[in-house]
Amino acid sequence: MKKAVLLAAGKGTRMKELTDDIPKPMLEVRGKPILLHIVEGLRAAGVTDFCVIVGYRADVVRDFFGDGSKFGVRVCYATQVVQDGTGRVVELAKEFAGNDAFVLSYGDILIDPENYARLTGLGDAEGIVTVKHNEGEMAKGGCVVVNARFELTDLIEKPAGPAPSPWYNAGVYTFRASIFDFTARLKLSKRGEYELTDAIRELAQSGKVVRVAELSGDWADVRDPEVLAILNR
Repeated sequence: MKKAVLLAAGKGTRMKELTDDIPKPMLEVRGKPILLHIVEGLRAAGVTDFCVIVGYRADVVRDFFGDGSKFGVRVCYATQVVQDGTGRVVELAKEFAGNDAFVLSYGDILIDPENYARLTGLGDAEGIVTVKHNEGEMAKGGCVVVNARFELTDLIEKPAGPAPSPWYNAGVYTFRASIFDFTARLKLSKRGEYELTDAIRELAQSGKVVRVAELSGDWADVRDPEVLAILNR
């Protein structure tokens, strides 16, 4: 698998003044942008072609990565004009993906780079969803429900009350092009957004196999200044 889609369109309002001039994925962790950590990890796993979805301060991302040649990869860009959710963002990568499978990562998720190699082979699955065993995070993200074969059966965004599973959606995925059949049919969620997690749930419940992969090592959702400060200690 040679392709990856990186979502880097948001400002990251919880970062306050830190993102006045740059988008959150370009904030530095240990001396380099979060997005560069992701690109380098995927490059080491054999990914050569990247589509970066930009929006807020797109110029900062484009100026840094250019065509990707100085980082040993190829980079193209697509622009999210309306911030209406992660489901519609993925649609912007449809032409880039073509009929090929691709890794998808949010631009503010850091994982142990050794995990990326596990995401570049789908086998008989239509998708892979990464998880961490993290019940304490459920109110902030997605709860992944699995069967005995560790395949996804449900994905519940910010569950109210006790979570039905201890598996937390870690924000890095692999998809075949079939995911676009489901993002195209998305309806607005209760939060008024088109959500990727709804498309993943529909994909799994359509009878397709969506494997779940537990990440090893470090994982961080760089969601606020406190997390950023801890990572940079």
